[in-house]
Amino acid sequence: MAKFVLAGKTDCPYYAKAELLADTLQQCLPDFKIHKISILPDEWKEWLGATCEKNNWKHEGSPLVWRELVEQGGKGMLLGGFNDFLEHCQDYYGITSDMTTNVMLSVAAENLEAKMNLIKEEQHRASLIQPLHVWITGALNPTCQVLIPSLLSPEVFPNVSAISLHLLDLEGNEEQLQSLMLEIEELAISMLHQVTTGTDLERAFRKADVILLLDDGGHDGENEGEEVKKKKVKVISERYKEYGQLIDATAKETVKVIVSGDSFLNLRCSLLVDSARSIDSHQFIAAAAQLENEAKAVLGIKMRMRPSDITDVIVWGNISGTFYIDLQRAKVFNHDGPITGPAFFSQLLLSIFPDRKWLETDFQHLVRRRRLAVTSKTGQAAATSAANGILTVLKAWNGASDPDVLSLGVACPGHYSLPDGIVFSVPLTFTDGKWSVVSELTVENELKYRLELSASELQQVKLNQ
Repeated sequence: MAKFVLAGKTDCPYYAKAELLADTLQQCLPDFKIHKISILPDEWKEWLGATCEKNNWKHEGSPLVWRELVEQGGKGMLLGGFNDFLEHCQDYYGITSDMTTNVMLSVAAENLEAKMNLIKEEQHRASLIQPLHVWITGALNPTCQVLIPSLLSPEVFPNVSAISLHLLDLEGNEEQLQSLMLEIEELAISMLHQVTTGTDLERAFRKADVILLLDDGGHDGENEGEEVKKKKVKVISERYKEYGQLIDATAKETVKVIVSGDSFLNLRCSLLVDSARSIDSHQFIAAAAQLENEAKAVLGIKMRMRPSDITDVIVWGNISGTFYIDLQRAKVFNHDGPITGPAFFSQLLLSIFPDRKWLETDFQHLVRRRRLAVTSKTGQAAATSAANGILTVLKAWNGASDPDVLSLGVACPGHYSLPDGIVFSVPLTFTDGKWSVVSELTVENELKYRLELSASELQQVKLNQ
């Protein structure tokens, strides 16, 4: 089979003449195939240069003709321009062209008009698509790679037909991001409209509907000195203040912002709230769902039941610092005990758990140590559970799921006597895409002390940044 590629400027009369000659050959010869590439006049020079450089060819002018070596593999064989193509057709096929100059010019004009109309149609079709713009920072973080296949789903974004995914990583390089982009495109997910990448803040958060912030400076090491922590806090503070200003200037007013990671979640979220003054503070959330699930896993091991059968665990305080796991509303389903019932039957966890002392001592300690145990074994962040925590928050926020209670870090001064100026993890419920603090909880002396301790810690961290 003879397969030729014919490329040229859309308004080039010799491209038009070569095009009609190729059409004639294709009609007459069943084994002759032609692929046409029509390039706009102002884009031709750049396209020609790139194509010749790629194939190590030398050619000037329009058109450009080469033969694809279909059966032999490898790069194509350069034929040349119009005269070379005409000579080849005469020698091998005995077919020539007798098109007059006037006809050549007329066809060239028609080609340009057709190309421009096609571009307008494509632009019109593109304008009808209104994708949801999702930005992810720290995009080379393993959490991002685990997150994306499940993120681009109607289960997370109901009533959304298309998503534009924007990947940003200030520590990464463009080549790594391009590789990630190719992997994402190869998923062939129907909701994915486009993927963009960036390693600077020049275009960050433009038209953002959802922003997921994964860059946190890494897990806090137990043996880190105070000077190291101070430097880390300073770097993170400067970055998140800049993020907040950019979100304020370029994101949509209705943007939803989720802060995730292992370090300084409350501080990072608080800095965004302070810096993005025109955005409602209710639209900034620090994800504590990962910590909730870790607490459920510890309880599941102790009670010999599935973590998914434990609900309404509450995380108070500083998500990546001094927090407290509160079980006063926690429920268990499918518990193997003296009282059983159907799948929807639940019991208060505290009513069936025999060892209250363990809950106040070992349990709290085990939850704090669990993530560190995972990261020490794998050598990297607990990406799967972190991604699952983000998805849990998004589903609740977008109305795709309806958990009874979800703990999240938010700015909620006044609730439970919490001070202004900090982001604090509290129990929330979601209704119609808006969260509200669960207020009917008992705050006894022990819990009150824990809340004051966490609030004081968060205030101090903020003062030191």
